[in-house]
Amino acid sequence: MQHVMPTYGRQPVTFSHGEGAWLWDASGKRYLDALCGIAVTGLGHAHPRIAAALSEQAGRLIHSSNLYRIEAQEQLAEHLCTLAAMDNVFFCNSGAEANEAAIKIARLYGHRNGVSKPSIVVMEQSFHGRTMATLSATGSRKVQAGFEPLLAGFARVPYNDIGAVELAAANNPDIVAILVEPVQGEGGINIPEDGYLAALRNICDRNNWLLMLDEVQTGTGRTGAWFAHQLCGAAPDVMTLAKGLGNGFPIGACLARGAAANVLQPGSHGSTFGGNPLASVAALTTLSIIEEENLLPRAAALGNEIARALGTRLCDVPGIQQLRHKGLMIAIELEQACGELVARGLEAGLLINVTADRVVRLLPPLIMTDEQAQILVDGVAGLITTFSTTSATEIAP
Repeated sequence: MQHVMPTYGRQPVTFSHGEGAWLWDASGKRYLDALCGIAVTGLGHAHPRIAAALSEQAGRLIHSSNLYRIEAQEQLAEHLCTLAAMDNVFFCNSGAEANEAAIKIARLYGHRNGVSKPSIVVMEQSFHGRTMATLSATGSRKVQAGFEPLLAGFARVPYNDIGAVELAAANNPDIVAILVEPVQGEGGINIPEDGYLAALRNICDRNNWLLMLDEVQTGTGRTGAWFAHQLCGAAPDVMTLAKGLGNGFPIGACLARGAAANVLQPGSHGSTFGGNPLASVAALTTLSIIEEENLLPRAAALGNEIARALGTRLCDVPGIQQLRHKGLMIAIELEQACGELVARGLEAGLLINVTADRVVRLLPPLIMTDEQAQILVDGVAGLITTFSTTSATEIAP
C-alpha cells in the first residue's frame, strides 16, 4: 500500500470474491456484508445477470464518448424518467459529480432569473460529496477542514427545521434552490418528520426555487421505494442518483424536470465517461432485476423486520440512545463513540459501519434472505450488547 495515497483508514482485509450477501477474503474467511460497499451492491455480489450483461457489452463496446448517441444511455434515461416522473437526465460517474451538476443547474437557473449571486439552502449534518462544490455544500466541518476557502453561495440551516428555511427565505433574496437528502446517510441515518419534504416543496413553489433532492444513498430501492421522496409525495425539480444504480459499476445521474430540465445546454456541462455503453447496461440491468424480482416491497418488509428484531434484542441494553430506519437504511445510535465496533464486526465475520462517531449504520442488500437477516441481527445485537455492557461496567462508580 505504500504507493496508494493514505486517504482511507482501511480495515486489514482484502476480499477475493463474493456471492449474494457474502464476501470471502484472501484466506477463505466468509463475511456477511451488511454495508454493501456503502449502499452500492443492493443486488449483492457477482449477480449472474449483471456479470453476464457486463461481459457481453464489454465484448462489443465499452466506450464511444458523448460526442455520439449511445443507445443504452437513451434507454436508461427513458427508464429512469418514467420511474421518477422526470423529464431528462445528465449521466456522470458518481454521486459527487451528480450533485455538482445539480449545483450548476441551480446557479445557472438563478442567473437566468436575474440573480447575480445565487445561493442554495443546504443542511447541517448533510453529505453531498468531496469535490470543492459538494464539500462546500456538505454540513460537516470534518470533511471541510483544511480545504478553505470554501465556495460561497450556500445558506446552511438545521435539518428537519422548516422554520429555519422560512427564515432564510425572508432574509436572503438570492436563494434559488434547496439541496437536501430525504434521509441523511453519512450524517447518521437522520430521518425527518412526516411532511418535511412536502413543506420544502411548498416553500420552493412559493419562492420560485428549485427543490433538489440528493438521493445518491436513498435511491434505487434502498428505502422500499424507487426513490425515498415517493414515500411522501414531494416531487423534486432535480434529483441525483449514484451508488446502487449500477450495483458496483460507477455511474451517477442528475435528473431534472420542468424549468430545471432546460437549463443545461451544449457546452454548459459534460462528462467524458458519463453514461458510456458499459455503465448504462449495468444500470439498465440493475433496474430490470429490481423490477422483475419485486425487490421494492421486499426491501421495505426486510428493513421493518430487521429493525423490529434489533429493537427487541437491544431494548434492555444500556447505552442505546435510539434505533431508526427507513427501509434498508438502519441506524443504532449509542450514547458514546463506538468506532471500534467495525473491527470487532470484521473479526466476527460481519461487515458494518459506524458513522457520525456514535451510529452503527447497516445497509444490507435488497436480496438478503430471512436466514441471513437473522444472522445479521444476532451478530449486531451481540456486538453492541458486549460493547455497551462492558462500557457501562467500566464507567460505573
